Amino acid sequence: MTTATYDRFRENLTTYFDRTASKAWEQLTSDAPVSGVRATVRAGRNEMRGTLLSWLPADMTGLRLLDAGCGTGALAVEAAQRGAEVVAIDVAGSLVKIAADRAPAGLNIDWRVGDMLDPTLGQFDHVVAMDSLIHYKAADIVSVVRKIADTTRGSFVFTFAPQTPLLMVMLGMGRLFPSSDRSPAILPVAHQKLRSQISHALPSATIGRDRRVSGGFYKSHALEVVLG
Repeated sequence: MTTATYDRFRENLTTYFDRTASKAWEQLTSDAPVSGVRATVRAGRNEMRGTLLSWLPADMTGLRLLDAGCGTGALAVEAAQRGAEVVAIDVAGSLVKIAADRAPAGLNIDWRVGDMLDPTLGQFDHVVAMDSLIHYKAADIVSVVRKIADTTRGSFVFTFAPQTPLLMVMLGMGRLFPSSDRSPAILPVAHQKLRSQISHALPSATIGRDRRVSGGFYKSHALEVVLG
């Protein structure tokens, strides 16, 4: 069972991407020219995606991966190219369509529209949630980690919005995106507090690697939780 705030923000994200921003995100995640602000976001996302992928096995043959919040599909495609069986899911059907249309033929990717916590998705060796949880409070993130732990044998790697003075100023000024396509509120989370809450909620898990990517208008922090 999810929390009320998790459900509310999930619905907000669906509305935002499907009704407002799918074209903007299609362009952002392509090679098309973008503005200076979006260029820093694109570069930051590319660096973060590379980081998360580097935390997964180089050879994923026989492994099952959940790309939780797959967006336009770049991470899912690379994981599948490593041999993984990938379930790629997002609340925004418009983004999943873009992802499926872009993906090379012959890859083992099951594209889904829905909730990353859907229990019918089955068991996984690894779960990745890149910038899927940046709109949620720490308590909701911990709740997600606990639910993912029930269906994951290996690791859960995810990102959150770090609570830094610079990010707080940027959010206060509303400058992450122009007002015409600004996303739902990003909720910064204190790094050490989140680590502590996850350790308390899941004493059998181990907090592994972490890395912050900060450049221009992209600020995100990656965390690895080793399960099983």
